[in-house]
Amino acid sequence: MKKVHKDFQDMSGLELARLAALAALDKKAEDLVVLDVRGMSSIADFYVIMSGRSTRHVQGLAQAVDVALRHKNVKDGNTEGLNEGHWVLLDYNDVIVHIFYSEDRTFYDIEGLWHDAPRVKIESDVSVPE
Repeated sequence: MKKVHKDFQDMSGLELARLAALAALDKKAEDLVVLDVRGMSSIADFYVIMSGRSTRHVQGLAQAVDVALRHKNVKDGNTEGLNEGHWVLLDYNDVIVHIFYSEDRTFYDIEGLWHDAPRVKIESDVSVPE
């Protein structure tokens, strides 16, 4: 088993969610939301949910998130849906990343299932002009 670099051994789920979100935002993820589901879900502490404009964009977002976390020696436990590019799920134990093709996100309404979960504000290092 690959050992996690000592600088990242104690990285919290929130920090992992932030890294995943920033990597996706760098690749132009749309409508990105981070939900804090600690105490509400037994499978994860945070859900990172976003949309892509096309199946190729969805696949690119998934690859960008995976590469960003892999550079921190964080290995995903399971990846589903990458070949189809409609709904990709990346499982990083405490953090689950959902990447949807726009129309599919509306249909599955993950945020609606977790409407009570607090949203985590992710500060991007890039300032967006108004």
